[in-house]
Amino acid sequence: MSKIYVLNGPNLNMLGAREPEVYGTMNLADIEAQMRKQAPTVDFVFGQSGSEDQLISWLHQAFEEKADVILNPAAFTHYSYALRDACAMLKGRSKLIEVHISNPHARETFRHNSVISAVATGVIAGFGVDSYLLALQQLTRN
Repeated sequence: MSKIYVLNGPNLNMLGAREPEVYGTMNLADIEAQMRKQAPTVDFVFGQSGSEDQLISWLHQAFEEKADVILNPAAFTHYSYALRDACAMLKGRSKLIEVHISNPHARETFRHNSVISAVATGVIAGFGVDSYLLALQQLTRN
């Protein structure tokens, strides 16, 4: 059985209530349920935190376990070099897919830059919560 960490950054605990016109009406529990349904044999570790320290700790665990990661870094996307460095450790060891519910390039200019993308295996953005499912599909391909 493969193991996949699904990690979410700041404010994503407010999905469903926060700017539904941008992020939709599903919450993280809904996303988790859809992912478990799509890949019932995957051993998932789901986490959400507004703390860089906690996200980095989960990335270190994924590194130790050689687990793949689906990461929505949220606002940390644009400036967290510490998170970027933790993601870079995974390169060549396991896969990291950066996901975004909205398309950051279609939004405010400050959202156009990602410090994570350069060390990610791939980036999926702009497909709503389906961005997570598309990332999962890529990681579970045979």
